[in-house]
Amino acid sequence: YKSYNIKAPRTLKKKDGKFWSLYGAYPRQGGYELRPGFEGVAVSMDGLRWKRAQDKPILSIHQEDCGEWEQSCIYQPWLVEYNGRYYNFYNAANGNIEQTGLAFSHDLRNWKRHANNPVIPVGPEGSYNQKFSADPKVFRDGDHWVSFFFGVGKGGAHIMAAFSRDLVHWTVNPEPLYKAGGNPSGLDKKYAHKISLVWNPANETYYLFYNAVGNKGRGIGLITSKPLAQ
Repeated sequence: YKSYNIKAPRTLKKKDGKFWSLYGAYPRQGGYELRPGFEGVAVSMDGLRWKRAQDKPILSIHQEDCGEWEQSCIYQPWLVEYNGRYYNFYNAANGNIEQTGLAFSHDLRNWKRHANNPVIPVGPEGSYNQKFSADPKVFRDGDHWVSFFFGVGKGGAHIMAAFSRDLVHWTVNPEPLYKAGGNPSGLDKKYAHKISLVWNPANETYYLFYNAVGNKGRGIGLITSKPLAQ
């Protein structure tokens, strides 16, 4: 993006005259995100029509630096550019445990994993992120960075946050921003996760859209930083 400020619009930025995007891919057919997944990089001239920048994955479980914590599957990326360096925050799994790792690049094609992954690990037994710390969305908020992610624990998936000064060392708030089951209709009784955050300057309010899973299947939920006018 042109800016990662938490209040900025999500406007794509060109590099070398092209738009770039990281993506997750799952070559096996017949189900949802069948393992093993990997990540690639794509380019576009107009932001609408995309093609692979290279056929080789940027992250794969078959690479030599793949850690034990990510040996089952690599999932979704979140790309941040800061001070001339690219940061790829990605969730990956070993068995039934998903955690968030970090890789670095200077050209978007060649990536090196952080030596001390995962940077946002799962929490202790009994925590809200005991099984998952996944799907990070990272923004700049004043003098620090915030990562919105979802944790799985205590019978559901919950919207959580972690904080950092340097994009590498993260501190997790153990209390969710929003817990599964918060909507009295049962909309998100099972899962509240996979967020998209928007700042509306007209009413100075954050809108946090999320994937809600409840008694009637999947839908899109919304929570806001302050009450909205009816």
